[in-house]
Amino acid sequence: MRSTTPNAAKSLALCILAGGLLATLAVTLSAAQDAAPTAAKPKGQIIPGTVTIYDYDPAAANGDGHLREYLENLGTDASLWYQHVMTLSNPFFEGRAPGLHGHDMATEYVEWHMTKAGLKPGFPNLNADGSVVDGGEATSSDWVSYRQPFELPGSGPKVVTSEVIANGNTLEAGADYVVLGNSGSGTVTAPIVFAGYAIDEGQDGYTSFGAGSDADLKGKIALIFRYEPVDADGNSQWDNRRWSKHASAAAKFESLAKRGVAGVIMVTPPECPRARKGMESTATSRFGERLDVPTIQLDGAQADALLTSVDSKGRSLMDFRKMADSGEVKTITLAANKPVTLNVETTKGVTETANLGGVLPGSGALADEWVIVGSHYDHVGYGYFGADPRNRGKLHPGADDNASGTSAMLVLANRIAKEYAAADAPADKRSILFMAFSAEESGLEGSDFWTKHPSLPTDKVNAMINLDMVGRLRNLDLAVGGTGTAEGFMDKLTPIFESSGMTIRADPSGRGPSDHASFDKVGIPVLFLFTGVHGDYHKPTDFGWTVDPRGAKRVIDLADQLIDLAATNTPKFVYTKPARGAGQDRGLAKVRFGIAPAYTDSGKGLKVEGVSEGTSAADAGIKEGDVILSWNGDELNGAGDLATFLRKHEVGDVVKLTVERDGTTIEVPVTLKASTAQQSK
Repeated sequence: MRSTTPNAAKSLALCILAGGLLATLAVTLSAAQDAAPTAAKPKGQIIPGTVTIYDYDPAAANGDGHLREYLENLGTDASLWYQHVMTLSNPFFEGRAPGLHGHDMATEYVEWHMTKAGLKPGFPNLNADGSVVDGGEATSSDWVSYRQPFELPGSGPKVVTSEVIANGNTLEAGADYVVLGNSGSGTVTAPIVFAGYAIDEGQDGYTSFGAGSDADLKGKIALIFRYEPVDADGNSQWDNRRWSKHASAAAKFESLAKRGVAGVIMVTPPECPRARKGMESTATSRFGERLDVPTIQLDGAQADALLTSVDSKGRSLMDFRKMADSGEVKTITLAANKPVTLNVETTKGVTETANLGGVLPGSGALADEWVIVGSHYDHVGYGYFGADPRNRGKLHPGADDNASGTSAMLVLANRIAKEYAAADAPADKRSILFMAFSAEESGLEGSDFWTKHPSLPTDKVNAMINLDMVGRLRNLDLAVGGTGTAEGFMDKLTPIFESSGMTIRADPSGRGPSDHASFDKVGIPVLFLFTGVHGDYHKPTDFGWTVDPRGAKRVIDLADQLIDLAATNTPKFVYTKPARGAGQDRGLAKVRFGIAPAYTDSGKGLKVEGVSEGTSAADAGIKEGDVILSWNGDELNGAGDLATFLRKHEVGDVVKLTVERDGTTIEVPVTLKASTAQQSK
């Protein structure tokens, strides 16, 4: 279940009691201890002699093998479900966050079980942008893959290899230089041209580029200063607080790129108290659009040595700073016989992941129509996003959220495949696409990607049934959302709900912080099965042994009946949008900020990947690419912090943000508006 902060904790004891098997074991043990708190420990017996291995079969005492008996009494489906949950929530899978090796292993696990259930591949052979590898339409019947690959933005570029050679010396990455986050890949050996602060047009007609200077940069490596001209004390000449808009690093790189530069070396001007100490990292230095050329930041001492060696007058880094501060020089081409080599290879700054899909073909008159049964198989990994900031760095197993739903989906795929193959199966039944979505926790990214790049005609989809957090049924009380998303839905659903023996909380809304919301947005009827939040929600304590196989079997049985209805009803359901209501809510804030945070697990602040129109953030002028450093003076490092802060505010509160924009730090006041739809976090 998607979230940026844990739900307010309920009683941990209640959560444990909800765990079925765990509760039984715990109560039995507790009762035994209470019954004989002072009983002496039985003395062990020793029976010497030879043990014949193949004949050694002690009689079982009362209570031995309780776990096996418990699961066997529940049946094969409950046992299989529990096995899946325990596997997917194993620490080996690292909390299943996209980008981690454990997530890749979870992908293989789910895909393997889809094939084992006899499902056919759910996709053509696709590229990450949703296009078919060999061309054609994504609705091709020639499906060959169980994976629908896509990319998550905002993970930050990664350096594959880098090498810098200056003055005949190979410099040390991390100590002498860093590759900037907006660097392109490539190798260049070229002379240095000094381009000052690389400012096109500053105050009072200041510019770093003279007439005809375009030719000076083509095929050369530009060495530039960060920020803007400073005074004798090293403070900005154009701003009495910090830096003006002319200090924008992104604007500098744009100016250099349009002049055909072959590589860029950025240096912090010496003796500037307002300048950032030390060098950036690749993760914290995504200054504007990605360049097509290698781009690095060079340590000041190395820059001083380089300039002294390539300048015919032997001038120092400080000498060059003073010339740039005064504006007396423009670009200066330095010794052509002492070139510098920049060799950089970086990734694109995305995380590659994939939705998984397997098809159970229908038959008869309904075969070309569809039902989608979905769950998300990702979780929050080590808690660097979507979790309580206090738990960052701790593995989050994600048993209930959402190994439970993925396990239920796999069990249903196995069960319904047998039902479809049975002799008494209906002659007319819709095809079913079983899907495991990735990146739900980072913004319903996987399901949203599918609805924008569907692998089958969406007007042929009768319904989407979503299983998210179905592992802790308590008091036979189950929430089912989306019951108002099709005309006459409740008339069809009521007999099924009544026969379940459970209390069904039928919510008409198709919204909510899970993958069904993506389908509701495009006009597909949805049903969302959910057993509720608990004290382990999005916490490192969401272990596999806290779930309830007995309750899960009831949910699976109900889901099977709902799928059967969706697969066979005629005529096809007609989507309708229910009257606006509260929808599924997990204790979200009263106010909404309105940004899409970057999908990242490290680095300073919270980077903005997108801003929604009409929201608090949009009204305040927050822009894509901004990095929010603090919230009312408190450090902000990730979406979890943002959600925590939002929950403390009322509508109308004004907060002051510290924002880094294009290398300049600014303060932005934000008036918080009411949350208009608590459907995403």
